[in-house]
Amino acid sequence: MVTKEEKEIIEQILEYCETGKTTLTDDIMHNPVSNYNDPKKLDAEMNTLFREFPIIVAHTSELSEPGQFITHNDTGVPILVTRNNDNELKAFVNVCRHRGAKVEARECGKAKTFSCPYHSWTYDLNGSLRGMPQPFGFDKLDKKQYGLKELPVYEHFGMIWVRPSAEEKKVDMAKWLAPMENQFNALNLEKHVIYKKWTLPRNMSWRLALEGFQENYHFCSAHEHTACSGYLDNQSVFTNHYPHVRHSVPLWNIKELKDKSHEEWTYRKYFMTQNYLFPCNFVQVMTDHVYVHSIIPTGPGTCVFKCMMLISEPANTEKAQQYWEKNYNVVKEVFNEDFEIGEAIQAGLSTNANENFVFGKYECGLHWGQKAIDDALEGRLKAS
Repeated sequence: MVTKEEKEIIEQILEYCETGKTTLTDDIMHNPVSNYNDPKKLDAEMNTLFREFPIIVAHTSELSEPGQFITHNDTGVPILVTRNNDNELKAFVNVCRHRGAKVEARECGKAKTFSCPYHSWTYDLNGSLRGMPQPFGFDKLDKKQYGLKELPVYEHFGMIWVRPSAEEKKVDMAKWLAPMENQFNALNLEKHVIYKKWTLPRNMSWRLALEGFQENYHFCSAHEHTACSGYLDNQSVFTNHYPHVRHSVPLWNIKELKDKSHEEWTYRKYFMTQNYLFPCNFVQVMTDHVYVHSIIPTGPGTCVFKCMMLISEPANTEKAQQYWEKNYNVVKEVFNEDFEIGEAIQAGLSTNANENFVFGKYECGLHWGQKAIDDALEGRLKAS
């Protein structure tokens, strides 16, 4: 069985197979090169996109038990996420309220308390200040006012999300991700396990890295010997779920469905689905596993790519290990092909050869992603 949206996507792709066409916007789009290397624009992006909107920081399996924690340091706000003894998620700015040192330096682990290494101020899993050495020096301090600063944290679709701002504004995640609900609920990502998790610093604008996942026009050039052979060449369906985008890229075997009744149709077997979740998150759904990645700027011409590979059950046999390792190695090679090109583009930006980049009519994800970014920076888009 397929959903209404999936049925429409399959029908559209089968029509494209007949006509040789694909999803198009009304016109081409020009994107200023300054969006990729202007420090002032990056400051605006960091202060808006990476403060006001929820970012994926973990899979739910990483915080399944009280005391488990993860830290995240890439948005410019040091983040500590844990689960308290009431099984509630808690997120904090990972900064001691005494003199500002991080209270947890490890990437992940399990703890009953968090203690600053500078003067040993200690906090519980709720972020409350519980103690300090020689407390007589702070005898008039109201400890209730000196807990760790909380951040909004959410658990949705098997992912842990944090809004990296200590403001009390909450995001209605069900509303924010509503257009993706049917698709993601069917994936049961909360029941998946992490096979691999990795981080790649790259010498390229986060925008260049982002755009590599927002169109498939490049597949048979950049991925001639890898991804190209598996998919139809530059034929796909973009579904605009503003500010998010669902990009359905069909495998060659999609043509089998032409001779099957609608009742026999299935979706996942025939597509790679790249879901862009504004502003910097992707859930890339393959036929039998999922990649979740986030792309975060670290400077005007640098970024970090964070990825986890999710599978439906642990790889407990040698055969399973070999199968998933092969998939992991392939995707790493494909991602690296994108990033090597992106770094070469970044190196050439200073030549001023281009004032603008041009987005083609079939690069719909670039058009819609850029519009969402512009709307957020100019105040027209808010996380609801």
